[in-house]
Amino acid sequence: MSASFNTTVLTLYPDAFPGVLGASLIGRALKQKKWQLETLDIRAFSHHKHASVDDTPAGGGPGMVLRPDVAAAAIDAVDLNGRPLIYLSPRGKPLTQAMVHGLAAGPGLVLFCGRFEGLDQRVIEARKMIEVSIGDFVLAGGEVAAQALIEACVRLRPGVLGAEESTDEESFEGGLLEYPHYTRPRVWEGLETPPVLLSGDHGAVAQWRRHEAIKITRARRPDLWDGTAGKENENERD
Repeated sequence: MSASFNTTVLTLYPDAFPGVLGASLIGRALKQKKWQLETLDIRAFSHHKHASVDDTPAGGGPGMVLRPDVAAAAIDAVDLNGRPLIYLSPRGKPLTQAMVHGLAAGPGLVLFCGRFEGLDQRVIEARKMIEVSIGDFVLAGGEVAAQALIEACVRLRPGVLGAEESTDEESFEGGLLEYPHYTRPRVWEGLETPPVLLSGDHGAVAQWRRHEAIKITRARRPDLWDGTAGKENENERD
């Protein structure tokens, strides 16, 4: 894993950062320089009247499209230094925990936050941008998606969560969703904590948690269970 994790975000709204990335353990790690965050204002690279960054779509239609000359100028001002150039887009490759692990192991990220109807396709192709989607829905822009991707990666970096925090049993690790969690009080509004979790039998606890993870995955994400999760847990299929 790379010794440092440097992230550059190209955005029309640099004031949106660090946002939630400045809070909790991720924010503390940022202050401790365990990872770095830089923002570039895309509008600063416009040489057009009123610093415009968009224009009407070729072929007609609603909305506006980010101009290729402005976008490319902003991208070219960044030293990638081995970092992937990612364009947050709902039509991109779905973000998975496996992808996050791969990105987190690298030197960092360069993220382009789209707006309007999107970015001129010529820039995506000419600059070999990697399109990534955080889900099958549409946002007003890429800033929220960028923060989600950054947090997902940074929390896997050494020393960010601390030794007391483990990511080994989280959702999507091993292809399964995570098991349910409980804490004190033992009984709340008439609902009890499962007795096995209070038994002190670590083997029984581990078995219960695995059973619950499989049950939840099969019920809520049959796509996972019918794919990687089911194959990795073949002996526990029906």
